[in-house]
Amino acid sequence: MKNQMLNKFMAAKETEIKFLEKLKIRNGLPDIFKGERPDLIKELKKSGPVIIAEYKKASPSRGVINSKISARDAAAMFFQNQAGAVSVLTEEKYFQGSLDYIDPFVRTGLPVLRKDFIFHPLQIRQTAATRASALLLIVRVIQSPLELKALTELSLELGLEPVVEVFNRKELDLAVEAGARVILVNNRDLDRLEVDLNVSRNLVQDKSPDQAWICASGLEHKDQIAEFAGLGFDAFLIGTSIMAADDPGAKLRDLTS
Repeated sequence: MKNQMLNKFMAAKETEIKFLEKLKIRNGLPDIFKGERPDLIKELKKSGPVIIAEYKKASPSRGVINSKISARDAAAMFFQNQAGAVSVLTEEKYFQGSLDYIDPFVRTGLPVLRKDFIFHPLQIRQTAATRASALLLIVRVIQSPLELKALTELSLELGLEPVVEVFNRKELDLAVEAGARVILVNNRDLDRLEVDLNVSRNLVQDKSPDQAWICASGLEHKDQIAEFAGLGFDAFLIGTSIMAADDPGAKLRDLTS
């Protein structure tokens, strides 16, 4: 059962979904982007740990993290400091995100992951109208195995790589059954918003060679990245420790060097 906070996140998306449903009735949905999208899996499988830098202005657990850096400036900073890919928070109410933030990052040529609470086909259709390479599907948000599989398949059909987020072994099994090629292990329990790095330590033992795995939440130092890379993770999604740093560019450069 989803907790109160997660229900709030999902409820905040209902207005967006209703708007998209009205657009669909009027044949007003934006056209799907037909151009080439940077290959996220190819980037994640490059030698050496890959840092996915996250543009994250705020969060429910931290409040405002950094409201001073624009998406345009962050895009340049992430590119210049060797981020392998970018995650962009687009949820507006609790994370101060926006779908409009995606464009400055795709202009760098880096693969961009849309990070949001996505559980409706029209949200995937909406994402496909941007030039993002991937979107996040959270097992705990979707829950139904059939819906997860359908959303995974729709994402691929529309040219988007579904990055499927899990927190425990049951969710991992559902992600694999749905056909996920990219698994994101979130060390933060969405029920309690607490971080436990043992989640990644335990789950990575079940990694398949044909999958790309991302470790997320609670990562701040190079020694952590070295440890989890040694355990088998391909990439590391890092937002708060970069965005909250006195010099975000220097922080990212240190993690990627």
